[in-house]
Amino acid sequence: MASHGTGTACLTVLMLIAALLTAFCVTGSNATCLVVCLAVITVLASLWLWRLRRRDGGTERRVCVLVLGDIGRSPRMQYHALSLSKHGFNVTFVGFLDTKPHQGVLREENIRIVPIAEVKGVRVGPKLLTYVTKVIIQCLQLLSVLLRVEPQSHLLMQNPPGLPSIAVAWFVCVLRGSRFVIDWHNYGYTIMALSHGQRHPVVRLAKWYEHFFGPLATHNLCVTNAMKDDLQKNWGIRATTLYDRPAAIFRETPLKLQHELFMRLANTYPQFQHRGSEEKEVKVERTIFTVRDLADDSVTLTMERPALLLSSTSWTEDEDFSILLEALKEYEGFIKEGASLPPLVCAITGKGPQKEHYRKLIDSLQLEHVEICTPWLEAEDYPVLLGSADLGVCLHKSSSGLDLPMKVVDMFGCCLPVCAIHFDCLQELVKHEENGLIFRDSRELAEQLKSLLSEFPSSEGRLGLFRRNLRTSRGQRWDDNWDQNVLPLITAPR
Repeated sequence: MASHGTGTACLTVLMLIAALLTAFCVTGSNATCLVVCLAVITVLASLWLWRLRRRDGGTERRVCVLVLGDIGRSPRMQYHALSLSKHGFNVTFVGFLDTKPHQGVLREENIRIVPIAEVKGVRVGPKLLTYVTKVIIQCLQLLSVLLRVEPQSHLLMQNPPGLPSIAVAWFVCVLRGSRFVIDWHNYGYTIMALSHGQRHPVVRLAKWYEHFFGPLATHNLCVTNAMKDDLQKNWGIRATTLYDRPAAIFRETPLKLQHELFMRLANTYPQFQHRGSEEKEVKVERTIFTVRDLADDSVTLTMERPALLLSSTSWTEDEDFSILLEALKEYEGFIKEGASLPPLVCAITGKGPQKEHYRKLIDSLQLEHVEICTPWLEAEDYPVLLGSADLGVCLHKSSSGLDLPMKVVDMFGCCLPVCAIHFDCLQELVKHEENGLIFRDSRELAEQLKSLLSEFPSSEGRLGLFRRNLRTSRGQRWDDNWDQNVLPLITAPR
C-alpha cells in the first residue's frame, strides 16, 4: 500500500531537482548538459508517475467518493458510499464535514471520511479576484488530498459543484490510472445563472468548463431520463440514469416513535407543545399531536390535532418560499371565512444562505390558525419527522429543468403525499392526482391545501387516497436500483 505522503513528497522532490537542473543548464551553454538534464527530469517524472500508478492487491477494491460540498447534506453520495461498502469496497469519502452524516456512514468500517475545509478565497478586492483565488486554492487542496490517498480503482464525484473538481479529479485519474465517474445531479452553470444571469462571464466560463471536461469521464450517471437525453444531444455524453430512490430509513413512522420525536421537538419548539390543562384522573404525556398513556405505554393521535405540513429546503435561490408563505396566508383566510379546515403546523427543515431572510418574513406574519417553525434536525430524526407528517410541500424549481428533488423521493419513501411546484420533467416523479398534486403559484397551492385537508383527519379523502396509492406503488429502493445500474460499471473489467 502506498503511503499517504508518497505522491506529494515525490512531486516536491521532483520539482526541486528539476528547478536545480534547469538553473544549472541555463547558466551553462553545453548542449550535452541540456540533454542530460532533460533525460534526468524525464526519468524522475517516470518514476513519480510509476509510484502514483503502482497498484497493489487491494487497489481494485478501493473507490474514492468526492463531493465538493457538505457530506452531511449530500444524501445521494452517502448512499453511493454505503452501497460500495456493502459490496466489499473500501471507500475514501472526501468532502466538507459541516453537518453529521447518516449513522450508517459513520458506523461503516469500510468508509473512511477525509474532511476538507471550505475555501473562501481572498476577502479583499473585486469579487472576480475572490472567485479566482478560491478556485486556485481549491485546485491545490484537492490535488494534495487526492494524491495522498491510496491508489483507487475509481473516483466517483458529484456534479455540481464541479468547478474546479471535475478537472482536478480527471487529472488525478490520468496520473493514477483510475477510472473517472461523474454523477450529474444538475448543471453547475445553470445554478450559478440563478444569481448572476446567463450572460455573466463567470457563468459562461462555467458552462464551457462543464462542456469541455464533462465528456472526459469514463462513465457518467444522471438523475433523470430528460438529463440523459440532454447530455447525449448537447454534450456528447452517454449517461446511465440512476433515479434517486429512498433509503430503507424512509418509511411511515410508528406512533411511539412519532410521540418520542414530538416530545423532543416540544422542548425547543412551542408549536409541538400541548396546550391546555392536564387530566388529573389519568396520567398522560401529551404533545399537540399525540397522547401517551403512562399506564400502558400506548400512544394515540389526538382527534383535534392540527395537520402537520412539512417542507425541506437548502434555502437557496432555486426555491421561492414566499410562494408557500402566501399560500398559508390564503389558507388562514379560508378558515376565517368559515371553511371547515384544521389548523396547521408547518415545519420547514434545513439550513442555507437564505434562511434568515425567510425567518424574518415568517416572524412578520400575523397568523392565528397556522404556526410555522424552522427546525434543524439530526440525520436520524429527519426521516422520522417525514414519516409522521400529513402532507409534504416541495418548492424546488430545477435550474436546468432536468433534475428531480431528492426531498420528494424521501417523502414518497415515507408514503407522504406531496404538493410540488411545476417544472419540466417533474412528471417523471410526481404523478398529478395519483401520488400528489402539481401547482404553479401560491393561489393554486392554497386551493390544493384547502381541498386535501377539508376532510382531515379522516383517511377517506383525496389525501388518504394518495397515501394508499404510494403504499401500493412502491418501486425499487436505492439498494436494488444501485445494484442494477451502477455495480456493473464499477466491476466491469478494464
